[in-house]
Amino acid sequence: MIEILSDEELQKMREAGALVAKILRALKDEVRPGVSTKHLDDVAQRIIKEAGGSAPCVGFGEPPFPAAICTSINEEVVHGIPSDKVILKDGDIVTCDVVAELHGFNGDAARTYYVGNVSEDKKLLVERTKECFFKGLEQAKIGNRIGDISHAVQEHAESFGYGVVRVLTGHGIGRQMHQEPDVPNYGKAGRGPRIVKGMAFCIEPMINAGTEHVLLEDDEWTVVTADGKPAAHYENTVIITDNGPEMTTYEEEI
Repeated sequence: MIEILSDEELQKMREAGALVAKILRALKDEVRPGVSTKHLDDVAQRIIKEAGGSAPCVGFGEPPFPAAICTSINEEVVHGIPSDKVILKDGDIVTCDVVAELHGFNGDAARTYYVGNVSEDKKLLVERTKECFFKGLEQAKIGNRIGDISHAVQEHAESFGYGVVRVLTGHGIGRQMHQEPDVPNYGKAGRGPRIVKGMAFCIEPMINAGTEHVLLEDDEWTVVTADGKPAAHYENTVIITDNGPEMTTYEEEI
């Protein structure tokens, strides 16, 4: 069942989203060669604790996820596990996917950051993945359908020959970090649930430089591209208001 939020509840979503944006801003400043992904998780956990929030990813799933954020490097699409043994290297791209709960509501967003000097191909992948998000956002209007978002993301990504991941999707969000409806990054326009005021969901293109196909690593969390080519991820929490879609987790510089 799709949750429809009141104006008061939407305001709480804004507060949770602002916390996620603060974390992403801090992480961007920490991403550089020589830094461990465990350090990035420590930064996120500290900010969440200081704000009086919680990290829903900790202990989530089976096996239980051991960290507050996901840190996915190069060919890792999503759900990379932070570790003090994983050190960022010059030329990497790293996706930080952050979920934070505050006052009973959740925010969720992801950014793929450059580590040092990154190749032009990787930069284009990251920038075009971000463009895919905004193509989808344009369709997140009252009266449209979720499929309009999905189709816009797919069309833009595939125009560059990229692979659009099918087995992972965006999702509803609110009191839980994953709720109905699913928000795929592919599909036909005019399909899926109708978009109405009070909905909240995450649009999150996960775009591969090569094949759309992915594999699951032995840790049972990390998803990688099947051909070893890099992937990028861009996500924001979106709430639907009378004035159109609003990103609760977005700041221009992140």
